[in-house]
Amino acid sequence: MTVLEGARERRVHSGGVDLCVAEMGDARQPTVVLVHGYPDSKEVWSEVAARLADRFHVVLYDVRGHGGSTAPRPLRGGFTLERLTDDFLAVADAVSPGRPVHLVGHDWGSVQGWEFVTVRRAEGRIASFTSVSGPSLDHFGHWLAERAGRSTPRRLGQLLGQGARSWYVYALHTPVLPELAWRGPLGKHWPGLLRRVEKPPTDGYPTPSLPRDAAHGAWLYRDNVRARLRRPRTDAYAHAPVQLVVPLKDVFISERLYDGLERWAPRLTRRTLPARHWVPRTRPDLLAGWITDFVTAVENDRPAVVAAGAHTARFAGQLVLVTGAGGGIGRATALAFAGSGARVVAVDRDAGAAARTAELARDAGAPAAWAETADVSDEQAMEKLAARVAAEYGVVDVLVNNAGIGLAGSFFDTTPEDWKKVLDVNLWGVIHGCRLFGRQMSERGQGGHIVNVASAAAYQPSRALAAYGASKAAVLMLSECLRAELAGRGIGVTAVCPGPVTTGITGTAHFAGAGADEEEQRRKRAARLYGMRNYPPEKVADAILDAVVRDRAVVPVTPEARGARLLHRFLPRVSRAVARVKPPV
Repeated sequence: MTVLEGARERRVHSGGVDLCVAEMGDARQPTVVLVHGYPDSKEVWSEVAARLADRFHVVLYDVRGHGGSTAPRPLRGGFTLERLTDDFLAVADAVSPGRPVHLVGHDWGSVQGWEFVTVRRAEGRIASFTSVSGPSLDHFGHWLAERAGRSTPRRLGQLLGQGARSWYVYALHTPVLPELAWRGPLGKHWPGLLRRVEKPPTDGYPTPSLPRDAAHGAWLYRDNVRARLRRPRTDAYAHAPVQLVVPLKDVFISERLYDGLERWAPRLTRRTLPARHWVPRTRPDLLAGWITDFVTAVENDRPAVVAAGAHTARFAGQLVLVTGAGGGIGRATALAFAGSGARVVAVDRDAGAAARTAELARDAGAPAAWAETADVSDEQAMEKLAARVAAEYGVVDVLVNNAGIGLAGSFFDTTPEDWKKVLDVNLWGVIHGCRLFGRQMSERGQGGHIVNVASAAAYQPSRALAAYGASKAAVLMLSECLRAELAGRGIGVTAVCPGPVTTGITGTAHFAGAGADEEEQRRKRAARLYGMRNYPPEKVADAILDAVVRDRAVVPVTPEARGARLLHRFLPRVSRAVARVKPPV
């Protein structure tokens, strides 16, 4: 199996080189051209291309001197942006004659893309441009000149910061040594280094041509960087809509490098995501979704829809899954993440309630939201859910195990069936979520966060909450243990412990030992008391988002929960005395 299985290959001649071009999908659909960076070949796009091929005519080509394309002779002067523009236009004319293409570039593919989308001879051939982790050398040159010419402490810090990130650029200008390194030890060890730092899927990537590709690609820097940074073009304005994708953990390019980009690209859509440099390999699901949305918007002659403030939103583009999302804290949490730019998967055993939450999430600003039906206590159902979510939406960035049920009553009135039911949902539901989605996060190697909704009952004992309190105390300890185990993998774990919150849990809570009529009366009294307290679930949702951002371990919510936490830690005897008080319901 090749990494570009099912692709159709052809050769395109351009300026003394033969370019290896691969095509996927229906040629009658809009054409999306993917341009790779350094030191890659077109195979870096394999995962993204496979996801796009159902909707578009996808074209990938090896830049001259890389992969299956031939190298210019001599190498010096053979990799200028002018020659690379010739190559792109030759490919575009071959694969999409008479119809503009949608261009996507990563790293040096994006650097090239900025050249293509700003030079006049390519005007009309590009319908849209998506830039990932690669600036325009002209814009970069102006950025440097502006900060060097009008220096302030902040601008000086930006200059020094980007200068430190660009260490490899200086190294690649060294004669001969980069070629020797890539054809020797660096080429041999690069796949292992990439796996350790970026943790991308490596099936068929990098390709065996890597040492030769990287040695040839050094001329991309030598032929272009110094000349353009010294004398940047003053007419480098984009003549097509631009989508900018900025990985916030990119060790090579600072997000500050794109400050003021609206000047050069007035039709700009900006997106951010918490990822490192090789987004086409580490986040192909998200990137393919953004490309699809952007290309579709341009094809339909409408502005690209991005959540308000999405470029600065705390969870822009992240995939968040919330269980028990049909109402209460779960729905409020799903909507809060949606308002912060996240893609949301709303899970509930009530299909209609989950669908309503997904609809509200889209209205709240989520770039995408889906409803899934599952009973968290059902191991097989959760395994199917985890597999389906990973296949259709990608690996979850934030998991919120919120689903839970209430149970009150004397220990001796609580039956084994009552115990099983409350533990199956409140504890095993959390275990299933952590085990299945947490494993996917860990194997992806890009970090993440797990939020387990416990309760103040986890640390404040009560004579009427033996089973419920035990289930939530187990969730709290599970969270602490997982936090210790997963810390080294960049995955945070938080236990959120609400006190009395106005939700629907009181309407479904079971009161052990009570007859049907008495149980209904207790539910109504509990609902009335919680209603009088009037602590909205939205405040719990805000605390959850803040806990993820700050990576907090235990978060008590409501004054009662915080007070109980303090009593438990510093005045345990008082906490035990409070536990003896008979509850009002």
